[in-house]
Amino acid sequence: MKVLLVYPEYPATFWSLKGTLRVFGKKATLPPLGLLTVAAMLPADWEKKLIDTNVTALTDEDIRWADYVFVSAVVVQRDSAKEVIRRCKALDAKIVAGGPLFTSESEEFEQVDHLVLNEAEVTLPSFIADLERGCAKRVYSSSVRPEITKTPIPMWSLIDLQDYAQVGVQYSRGCPFDCEFCDVIVLFGREVRTKTTQQFIDEFEALYQRGWRGFVFIVDDNFVANRGRLKRDVLPALIKWQAERSYPFNFFTQASINMADDDDLIRMMVQAGFESVFVGIETINEESLAEAHKNQNRHRDLVAAVKKLQSNGLHVLGGFIVGFDSDNESIFEEQRRFIQESGIAIAMVGMLQAPRDTRLYHRLKSENRLLSDFAGDVVSSSVNFIPKMGNEALLKGYRTLLNSLYAPKPYYQRVGTLLREFQPKWKAPPPKLSWRYVRMFFKLVWVLGVADRARWHTLRFLTWNLFTRPRLLPLALVLTVYELHFRSVVRKISEPGRLSASA
Repeated sequence: MKVLLVYPEYPATFWSLKGTLRVFGKKATLPPLGLLTVAAMLPADWEKKLIDTNVTALTDEDIRWADYVFVSAVVVQRDSAKEVIRRCKALDAKIVAGGPLFTSESEEFEQVDHLVLNEAEVTLPSFIADLERGCAKRVYSSSVRPEITKTPIPMWSLIDLQDYAQVGVQYSRGCPFDCEFCDVIVLFGREVRTKTTQQFIDEFEALYQRGWRGFVFIVDDNFVANRGRLKRDVLPALIKWQAERSYPFNFFTQASINMADDDDLIRMMVQAGFESVFVGIETINEESLAEAHKNQNRHRDLVAAVKKLQSNGLHVLGGFIVGFDSDNESIFEEQRRFIQESGIAIAMVGMLQAPRDTRLYHRLKSENRLLSDFAGDVVSSSVNFIPKMGNEALLKGYRTLLNSLYAPKPYYQRVGTLLREFQPKWKAPPPKLSWRYVRMFFKLVWVLGVADRARWHTLRFLTWNLFTRPRLLPLALVLTVYELHFRSVVRKISEPGRLSASA
């Protein structure tokens, strides 16, 4: 069997970081972890080829070579996935599709020959067995939440790791919380399932042996959901593994704000090499937190929690939402003040969206307020429901908030706040000023050129950092490169006519 695995193009969204790639000298941000894991689940004697369309073009010859084309995507890749499917059907190729997009919207893809939905550990073996017997069905689905202790190491040999700015590793699936707007629990449930400690370490070893060094994204939606096991087994093993190899990896993950309550957890994560953590803060409006059932964020000093993490050596990236039913027009200025005061340089601010099958989706549908499906990009140019604030007020306030956050001056003020407070209390390996950062600096200067309106803000900031915080220059350079991307995304969203309600 010849199998072609295709990853559709990821559009220029907030998290695509496409605006940074030319400075980093990479072709894409992250490899397709799901497809690489599925490839490792397929029979060993099947011939496999992977095309990541974010790295290389998909050709007709690639499609004709394959007996089956496997496609996986998330919702934001919907348009590109449909184009891949169109091309495959035009060449009479057999298509197998799975992943979050197809699991959520399976009825939208009538041209797909076989839909292998939900979690592949359950549905893929049944499909393979039927396929080899010549009786494969069109749809394979299951409500079973499998253990992931036997999930194989991704098949990294199918890609060139050096094409990517960072790589991904998964430790757990699921989240114990019940936020109304979140589709994580729809896809993976509220019971947190983890890999074994040795399994987790083996995945890092596989990357290390293939020559990877640098950023590793632990892709879990809430890495700290099982804090006890992390502190007891996982983090001690990871600290030991990193130290024995002179800290080859810098880790970034996603976590809930309650991690700030656990000093030992913070200390161990920093010692293991974690440098950044994305936290869903969402809003400082207590009524909106209650409305969204974001109970883990309620009744706490969010600024203090963020500053605690940052002062101990974890750079916080924050997710924020405007447009809750409990929001009024003062929310935009309140969010701006909070973000500036807390020093969250990378603040992903989006208008509330209702992903399919979430509790929010069903509530809005019952209230006849739902307009369309979620586009997939949280930082979007439209909303998919009728907001109580009023569409015009929401869009105007959102545009003002984005532009006030990502103008050069306030952005570098936040970065300055972060770096002044970024003082790890525990002995952690200092960021290494390698040649890649030197190259990054000169590429950055070249990209900025003489006409970029942020050029002098950037150079002034880097000069300040060099003389006052030289140890943090690698982090400062990365945040400077990110500013180029965020500014371009905000500028695109804020173009006249771009912000609107979905039809």
